[in-house]
Amino acid sequence: MKRLISTPLKHPQYFTRNIMTTSSRSEKALENLQKNPYFEKYAERIATLQKTSPEEFLRKVEEQQKKQNVENKKKFASVDTRQFSSVLNPKDNLKNDAAVEDKKLNDIFKVDLVKDKNASEVQIIWEEYHKNKEVISATIPNDLYTKIQQNMKKHPTFLFPLPRSEGYEYVMCQSYGHAVHFTPLLAYQVHQENAPECLTMVHYTELSEKGIILMRGEYDKNVLTGKEAQCLANQFQMYYNGKDENKFKLLESFTKTPDSFKHMDLITELENIQLV
Repeated sequence: MKRLISTPLKHPQYFTRNIMTTSSRSEKALENLQKNPYFEKYAERIATLQKTSPEEFLRKVEEQQKKQNVENKKKFASVDTRQFSSVLNPKDNLKNDAAVEDKKLNDIFKVDLVKDKNASEVQIIWEEYHKNKEVISATIPNDLYTKIQQNMKKHPTFLFPLPRSEGYEYVMCQSYGHAVHFTPLLAYQVHQENAPECLTMVHYTELSEKGIILMRGEYDKNVLTGKEAQCLANQFQMYYNGKDENKFKLLESFTKTPDSFKHMDLITELENIQLV
């Protein structure tokens, strides 16, 4: 996805004199303004307005930001929904790829050391084990994962919007076994089954008798940040646990009635989460 490039400042002194350091809103407004390619042209005028009428300055900046958000939504609303049809035909090579066979917990974690631990103790150890690693992790109650796994089988493919600086990027997921594979939609459309994954989550069931499932997700640092990987993992759980009626309807619509599926509803759901 093409990124917007900010024009570098040649005259930053216009703003070093008049920044209202006591106003976090003003600082945020300036930060947003500096990303505008026309910022340099109007820098002196903006600085004067900020000094003489700070409230008017903030009002104008916030109005401009709202207009930009509306434009971004229009841009993504105009996406050709036919591009999503290819996602309903997932990567066939997953079934034959030895790399995606159910991985064993012992390969990354010494299971023998927690055999005498209860679920709460294992959760603490699991979290501590991954604290300084560039991966995402979670401990999921067994009954919740049972529901998630059922939905993984019924709805093996889905899409999630990922917030970017200029809007959203769609990422598709495909479930197979106890693993979930995430691939940027644009990469999948170009490379199909050879598209590289940006995140792979594996659910380990070896300790299910303790009432927990351990999840670990490894992501491509060149494509995702840790926060973005966590955002995708959180969305996955919220859609696949079946607890949210609106999200579950979207999941079913994508699988059963793709012609009526509205991709902008995914963005609406994500924005509602962020507002809570």
